[in-house]
This record gives sequence, structure tokens and C-alpha cells, in this order.
Amino acid sequence: MGTSLRPAHTDLPAPRVPDPDHADCRGVASILSRVGDKWSVFVIMMLSDGPKRFNELKRMINGISQRMLTLTLRGLERDGLVTRTIFPTIPPRVDYELTDLGRGLQEPVKALGEWAITHQEQIAAARTRFDERNGS
Repeated sequence: MGTSLRPAHTDLPAPRVPDPDHADCRGVASILSRVGDKWSVFVIMMLSDGPKRFNELKRMINGISQRMLTLTLRGLERDGLVTRTIFPTIPPRVDYELTDLGRGLQEPVKALGEWAITHQEQIAAARTRFDERNGS
């Protein structure tokens, strides 16, 4: 009784060809993860009426830590949605402001934030009903 070293299953499936309609899904997903992040939504909403200083934003956004605000602003700046301007005063003053690209996003984000505020009681009630049904 011997063993054959010849491959027995050589009929492998053909490699997948990328669908051109979905070729940029990863890029879109990374953008949506930035603008759909809860802290980014709050920052964009707060900057929609003009430039703000870091501590001003921190006071306006209840529950955000200094580190999270720093990371969020840095990410929004990296994506070209926010600009950071340093004024040479003592102490230095730093303002954050929406870019033209960010201002183009402010209406959909503001609408999303307002929708969430308006419907938070309904969502909380739906969650409670779901949890009761599912024993959570």
C-alpha cells in the first residue's frame, strides 16, 4: 500500500474578478467610518457655525475626552475636512474650522445629528422592547 504524491484535486475555482461597480468600496468605507464616527459628527456639527478653539469644542461636546477630541480633530484634518490655525500669541491660540470640503458635509451630518436627537426616545423604547423579547 503506497501513497501517491500526485495532487488529486486540481480543479480549483478561477480567481475572482473584481466587480468594477464595487471596486472602491474600501475607500468609501474608510471615508464613511471617519464621517460616521460619533465624535466626528459632533465636531462637524459644532464647527458648522464657525471656528472654535479646542477647549470650546471640549465644553460643547459632552462626554468627549481630551485625547478623543485630539484624535478626532487630527483625523478630520488629515481627511481635509477641518483646518487648524495657530495664532502666534502668548499663549498660542489654535482655532479649528471646517474647510470647503467639510462645509459640504455639514448639512448631511447636521441632519443626521438632528434626526438622532429627535428620535432618541423612540430608539431607546425600541431597544427596551427588543431586550425584553430577547432576554437581554
